[in-house]
Amino acid sequence: MKHQRLILATRNAGKVTELRAILTEADLDIELVGADAYPDVPDVKETGVTFAENALLKAHALARATGHPAVADDSGLCVDVLGGAPGIFSARWAGRHGDDQANLELLLAQLSDIGDEHRAAHFACAAALALPDGTERVVEGKLEGTLRRAPAGTGGFGYDPILQVEGDTRTCAELTADEKNAISHRGKAFRALAPVIRELLA
Repeated sequence: MKHQRLILATRNAGKVTELRAILTEADLDIELVGADAYPDVPDVKETGVTFAENALLKAHALARATGHPAVADDSGLCVDVLGGAPGIFSARWAGRHGDDQANLELLLAQLSDIGDEHRAAHFACAAALALPDGTERVVEGKLEGTLRRAPAGTGGFGYDPILQVEGDTRTCAELTADEKNAISHRGKAFRALAPVIRELLA
């Protein structure tokens, strides 16, 4: 499998590095580049109502625009007692996109009177692969845990400081980068996508 090019719908170099490592682990000889390799391709509006829909929207748009297979992911925090919210609205829960601190504070305030036994939550990630011919596949990954009452840890981003990992005493923000990558929802989704990439791009 020689130098098939695959584009990851992100301008986040960390995500590209993470998926590249997973493809290497899976012994896939694929040239992975981020969306910044195609600066003229506009970002896609995430108008879907599920993580899978948003991931597919981004992957298809990039595959169409570049003529290469594309991977995209969408993820967020799902709180059981909130019926799965903030979900696809995780990055803009407090109203302004990407204000991690405001999102975190609002969520903690909303859950302030919820007992510890009802604070189950999980990070969810959908990863989609789309080919220029319209072929598509979606896989999902989850990281289960419970929500702390106050942030702990300085690693990660978003809601990492308040999700205590199931079976651990630490939050996602207290894990090392390697520990987090090994169990993260995105890592699980990307690893589940590797055999799909092998099947469709071989």
